[in-house]
Amino acid sequence: MPSVVPFLPLPGDAQTITAALRAPGGFSAEGEIAPHLARAVAALGLDGLVTIGEAMAPREAAALYRAWLWQHGRGGDSAPAWYNLGVALQRSGKPVEAAAALESAQKLRPGLWQAGLGRGLALEAAGAADAALAAWRELLPPAEARRQIHIQMARLLEDRGRLGEAIEEARAALLIDPHQPDVVQHLVHNRQRTTAWPPAATGVPGLGEDEAAQDAGPLAALALIDDPARQAGICARWINRKVPPAPQRLAPAGGYAHDRLRIGYLSSDFCRHAMSYLIAELLERHDRSRFEIWGYDATRDDGSDVRARVLAALDHHVPIQEMTDEAAAARIRADEIDILIDLNGLTKGARPAILRAKPAPMQVTYLGYIGPVPLPELDYLLCDAVTVPPETEADYSPRPLRIAGCYQANDGVVPELPSVTRAEEGLPEGAMVFTCVSHHYKLTEAVWGRWCRIVARVPGSVLWIIDDNPESRAALTARWAAAGLAPERLIFAARTDPARYRARLALADLFLDTTPYNAGTIASDALRMGLPLITTRGRAFAARMGASLLTAIGLPDCIAEDLAGYEELAVAIGTDPARRAALKAHLAAGAWERTLGDAEDFTRRFEAALIAGRAAM
Repeated sequence: MPSVVPFLPLPGDAQTITAALRAPGGFSAEGEIAPHLARAVAALGLDGLVTIGEAMAPREAAALYRAWLWQHGRGGDSAPAWYNLGVALQRSGKPVEAAAALESAQKLRPGLWQAGLGRGLALEAAGAADAALAAWRELLPPAEARRQIHIQMARLLEDRGRLGEAIEEARAALLIDPHQPDVVQHLVHNRQRTTAWPPAATGVPGLGEDEAAQDAGPLAALALIDDPARQAGICARWINRKVPPAPQRLAPAGGYAHDRLRIGYLSSDFCRHAMSYLIAELLERHDRSRFEIWGYDATRDDGSDVRARVLAALDHHVPIQEMTDEAAAARIRADEIDILIDLNGLTKGARPAILRAKPAPMQVTYLGYIGPVPLPELDYLLCDAVTVPPETEADYSPRPLRIAGCYQANDGVVPELPSVTRAEEGLPEGAMVFTCVSHHYKLTEAVWGRWCRIVARVPGSVLWIIDDNPESRAALTARWAAAGLAPERLIFAARTDPARYRARLALADLFLDTTPYNAGTIASDALRMGLPLITTRGRAFAARMGASLLTAIGLPDCIAEDLAGYEELAVAIGTDPARRAALKAHLAAGAWERTLGDAEDFTRRFEAALIAGRAAM
């Protein structure tokens, strides 16, 4: 049997009901109903008609709504009354009359979708199946319209941080058409962000995990797959869809003959962004007798100190945020840039169409995207011998250009940091504090399982992680409880300003890296603050960042070859105060300052790599 829609609220109160009851002729056909209605009003003490409709027999309710309509007319405000009359008639076993009443409600208020739904049910009950289907089709916008509406809602909800709702809207769009790469990309990454594991298992019929992974997009790929060749395939698929080749290449094949090489940095992150914090001193220390430094700035000005410092370090600052890609590429060509260094790769704000025009004879990608960027117009990916060893070189595009030592630039200028205490951060004073303050999209089910076992095996330990978003917090908290761990042993850190973020890293005892997407800037910050770090040595660039940092700083024993070894290493350090003390003593003795933090030495190595790459072209 078809279901019946419920009554809806109506304007009116007990006085309105009484007026309807007293209206001349209001119940002329069924005068015996009036006493029942009066008793219902008096007994229920209601101030609206809906509950009376639900409380009364359907025949009596139909009479009530007819009386209301007689009293109040047939304007737009009467649409709910026509609707409720239709409900009452349907319940009275009069589907044809019900359909007519519900049609009246629908015409008076087209947005009252419940009327169309009820009309279809009434027509079905009357045996008019085709008419019922037609009534329901009238309610629905075309599938393409619904798909587009779901997409736009998903986009806006994601922008507002309402990730769970964004996921549901994206899934709704994919249920209409499962083969939408852009929608899949956002769905998979938002599932990563909310720790909905496995992220590529979307639950959309017709969209398998393999296809979802292929369309996961460049950023999601780094945390989804530890395979540079597959990462390159995902990126190439994205590039082919998003960034067509330029009509022509702008730079002369033979390059230029400048006394000083013109290096141009292209970025949308000259602001309060991890990239700027890393690269500021490199820009300042470039050898001006050999290089002239240009900045092509696609950044929205945030007024930050680090932005001011970056811009001050440039010899030439060229804002391109308001330029088209074509105009920006033409400007770079006109400035005769010898080496263009892209600092975005395939991250948010990237302008790959500029690179496709080949405005500089040598084009390099560095730091922004830690993986393959298979744009044919790029000549090199800056890396080092640990992050991209020779045996994986063939999996990368563009070809690797290695910096001697660690690939990562750092700012050696001593920052001013606030005083912080464990008590202020909600950390127990005597606990063994494991921490990771990376975004939750870098977490995987395998890593989280190891973290739970590590804390379970180390008495008196806690895990201190960033409070990334409400959905992931709820999911991780539930998994923590399912692992049998006490809730007070999982502590969430609120987001804070850069200085306090750095200072409070020193409150922890051991940083637990993620894989296959390691911490980058955060890992370097942890080591700088005297916080030991353990990592695994994966296969892809992003899975070997931690190994590169630890090798450079002289802590190779903190690198595990797999997650089983990682767990054992964490437990061994967590249960051995002397071993922790030795690690911290190594860092306290200036290891970071002598290695990763030596910006002068890094700048010379960086420049040497660029010169070598240019000579090899």
